[in-house]
Amino acid sequence: MALSIAVKEWKLLLKEKGTFFWLLLMPVLFIVLFGSVLGNLGGSDVSVPYIDLDKSAASQSFLQALGEKSGYKLVEKNPGERDDQLSRIRDGKEAALLVVPQGFANGVSGQGGAQASVELYSDPTSQTVAPLKAAIENVAGGMRESKIEGALKAAGETGGQLQAALASPLRIDDKPQVASAGNAVTQVVPGYTVMFVFFVIISMIRRFIGDKTTGMTARLRTTRMTPIGYLLGMWLAYLVVALAQCSVLLAFGHFAYDVQLGDLGAIAALVFTLAVCGTGIGLAICMLVRGENQGMAFTQLLTMGGAVLGGLWFPVEYMPKAMKTVSHFVPQYWAQKAFQDIMVRGDHLAGILPSLAALAAFAAAGLLVALLRFRGFMKSALD
Repeated sequence: MALSIAVKEWKLLLKEKGTFFWLLLMPVLFIVLFGSVLGNLGGSDVSVPYIDLDKSAASQSFLQALGEKSGYKLVEKNPGERDDQLSRIRDGKEAALLVVPQGFANGVSGQGGAQASVELYSDPTSQTVAPLKAAIENVAGGMRESKIEGALKAAGETGGQLQAALASPLRIDDKPQVASAGNAVTQVVPGYTVMFVFFVIISMIRRFIGDKTTGMTARLRTTRMTPIGYLLGMWLAYLVVALAQCSVLLAFGHFAYDVQLGDLGAIAALVFTLAVCGTGIGLAICMLVRGENQGMAFTQLLTMGGAVLGGLWFPVEYMPKAMKTVSHFVPQYWAQKAFQDIMVRGDHLAGILPSLAALAAFAAAGLLVALLRFRGFMKSALD
């Protein structure tokens, strides 16, 4: 009988166009939007305007090296556009303007004790500025080494002496401790997958409240179906929906953005536990709320608040210490942590057992509340 209820729910969900929008199309749009924006920060698709007043071989060499090292697309502007560009920065329409002043080549050569300089006009709130400054300093470091090398050669230093003099006093031995390099997309895809799993609660609330309002819940007593069978059937229906949702979103991330999923067995166990957790908490909310509006308010608090605290929008490492502690008390944190452990750190099932246990604990708590409140829910349907 529980399966009959589940089949009935699946047929009703397939008829509702809004279900596909909220549970599949909306999260896909979020993944595309934030994956594209965050994935291109500091990339060649971001342009930086510049004005070259020196027009020398030295200035052109500097700009070419900057474009290669920064990854930004440098776009030349005429000197007459300087005031307009500065106005655009003040209005928040541009992030920065780089100006190579006249006399740059003389400064590079050190004629007359001059020092080369560039002018960087910027909006300090822009994410473009810090990487651009770092790239300029990197190019300046290379120019400084070339200048030192020239001076040493002029002083008659040999090749071996030059190499020893220019060698860095510090060597960085890069020893990565994770299986693959994480990026913005590996944060976005699992993050929004976890976030929108909990949006299935909205559909659950509408169905439970709708059945109670129309009298269907009350009519259950006149049928052979047991109340607990009705509860299990509804839970099974939305559990399958959540599983399908996660599968579609992760597959989209893999094929559209080449997100490496890692151990598929561990991913499957995580997705199942996450779906049980989300729908278990959803059952508890359905049994506790008195109306659809109240249920929507609880769901918004759970999904949005949990997304922030759980590190779905940005890594938990960026949070203050107090928020890091609080984040351990939301299920989204453990789901996102497990996804990152599998996809970035190369963990297998054994490595995510603590996260699975935490999600299972949240699920058990939700199911227990739902069972304890189910009698009251049925009674309210008869009033």
